[in-house]
Amino acid sequence: MKSLRHRAPSKILRLSILGAWALFCLVPIAWFLSIGLRPRTEIILPHPIYWPTWTIDAWNMIWSDWPMGYYLRNSIAGVLGSVVIDLALAIPAAYALARYRFKMREDIGFYILSTRMMAPAVVAIPIFFLFRMLGLLDTVWALMLIYAAMNLSLVTWIVRSYMLDIPSEIEDAARTDGATDLKILVMIIVPMCLPGIITAAVIAVIFGINEFLFTLLIASTKSAYTLSVALANFTGGSDGVIYNAISMVAFLAFMPVLVLLIAIQNHLSRGLTMGAVKG
Repeated sequence: MKSLRHRAPSKILRLSILGAWALFCLVPIAWFLSIGLRPRTEIILPHPIYWPTWTIDAWNMIWSDWPMGYYLRNSIAGVLGSVVIDLALAIPAAYALARYRFKMREDIGFYILSTRMMAPAVVAIPIFFLFRMLGLLDTVWALMLIYAAMNLSLVTWIVRSYMLDIPSEIEDAARTDGATDLKILVMIIVPMCLPGIITAAVIAVIFGINEFLFTLLIASTKSAYTLSVALANFTGGSDGVIYNAISMVAFLAFMPVLVLLIAIQNHLSRGLTMGAVKG
């Protein structure tokens, strides 16, 4: 009975802390949505309004006056295509760096990671001329390639760290049974480090959605604009800063990531904690 009495306050404390943290995380999202559902005349007033007027004018404007459907399609296609490219290249590269013994293996792994430390502005102009020479400017294919190039080193390093935690004895047993390296990678390694692969993919998705500089550089017309570039369209011109439209587009860009994280939260939590304890 004493243990039950001690356990009840502890459970209430944990629930209170989790509830406070959930409220802290959800309030900015609700605030963005509330600004998007209010008329612009109320948002720019110098004094606060405690009983706002709710409207869907901003929602109607971003779909009627702006081709938001194209922006959303370009964002999804560019990000998902880049993730597919990253995983197709990063998984074999990570397996080679984690299992094969060759000269300067660690140096090559560090070089791959160091490319992520480069300032994007350094390579922006060469990439622009390269894509113009290839005829890929203002296309979704260019978005896929640039997002994949930006995140490939990070995805490779993350997947490699999970593969290092898999005991090599499992692969030795498979080779004894006649399995090739490719079959071991596809049938054994990938399923065992699937949470880590999902974690790397989600990180690549987040970085891809948030990318602005290269998207603005490559997408010269609205046919290849993404949601991140679309936000800049509501911050200038004769209409000034359209706060409710900015909030609505930002909420629209945030929701797919939130839904994705909720859908794969079990795999993501396993991936984030995999390899934390060794031995």
